Amino acid sequence: MLIKGARTFVVRDAGGFVAHVNMPGWLKPKPTDHGQGPLAMVVESMLDPGRLVAMHEHRNDEIISWVPEGVMRHDDRAAGRLVIDPDHLMVMNAGVSFWHSEETLASDPPLRMLQILVRPRTVDLEPKIQYGAVPAAAANVWRHLVGPEGEGAPFYVRSAIDFFDIRLDAGVRVEFPQKQGRDLYFYVFSGSVVVDTQTFAEGEQGLHLSDDKLEVVAQSASTLVAFLLDPNAPITRQGTVGDHKTIPPAIIIRAFLRWRKFRYMWRRHLSHRRSKAKRAI
Repeated sequence: MLIKGARTFVVRDAGGFVAHVNMPGWLKPKPTDHGQGPLAMVVESMLDPGRLVAMHEHRNDEIISWVPEGVMRHDDRAAGRLVIDPDHLMVMNAGVSFWHSEETLASDPPLRMLQILVRPRTVDLEPKIQYGAVPAAAANVWRHLVGPEGEGAPFYVRSAIDFFDIRLDAGVRVEFPQKQGRDLYFYVFSGSVVVDTQTFAEGEQGLHLSDDKLEVVAQSASTLVAFLLDPNAPITRQGTVGDHKTIPPAIIIRAFLRWRKFRYMWRRHLSHRRSKAKRAI
C-alpha cells in the first residue's frame, strides 16, 4: 500500500530559520502516531546566511544532518566545531544529553538541508557524535549512508532504520531499496518523480506499508531520500524534538485531515456549480 503525502502544512518560521516538519505517521488515513516506528520526523530546514541557532539540548533523539545544498556549521561541547556540507554527514546520538549550536556565516550560501529525527531503542543511552566524509555518490544509484548500529553502514543510529539518498537523471527508472519486514518512507528533496502511477513533486512524500518491490521514475533531474524502517521495532518516545510534548495528538490530526478533505471536496463542488451556471448563461 503506497500512501502519498502533500507538502507538509507544519511550517515554523523563526526569521531566517524556516523548518518544514514532515510527520511520516500522519500520512496514514487514520494516524495513531506522528512518527512511523523509529522514524519520528523529517525536517527540511533552511537558514539564511549569518543566522545562529544558539546552544540547546537534545535528549533521546538520534539526529541525522544531511546537507545537499549549502553549509551548516555545528558546535558542541564534545567534538567542537564541525562543518557539514554535501561531502560530509553528521549523526548526533543524543542519548541522555547532548548540547549543540548551528549557524551560517554571512559569507555562506543559503542553507537547505534535512534534519532527520530517529527514535532510539531505549532511553538515556551514552551520548555520541559521528562526523565524516560520505561515500562518493554515483548517478542513479542509491547510496547507503546510515544503518542500525553494528550492521556496517558508514554511520549508525541505535534503532532499526536505514537511510539512503539518490540523484536521478531525467527519465531514469530505479527500484527503491528493500529489506524484509521493513516499511519504506521517501521524500522528494528536488525535482519530480512518478511512483506507482502517482506523481511526487518537490517536498512531497510517500509511505509504502510493505516490503514489496517498488520503482521510481524521474520526470526531471531529482534528488530523493528513502528510509527502510521496522514498524515494530522497540523504541522510546521521549525525544526532546522528535516527540516534543507540543506535537498534537493523533485524534486532533485525524479530525483536521477529515475537515481538510471536506473543505477540498466542498470547494470542488462549488467550483463545479459555478462553471455549470456560467455555461447555462
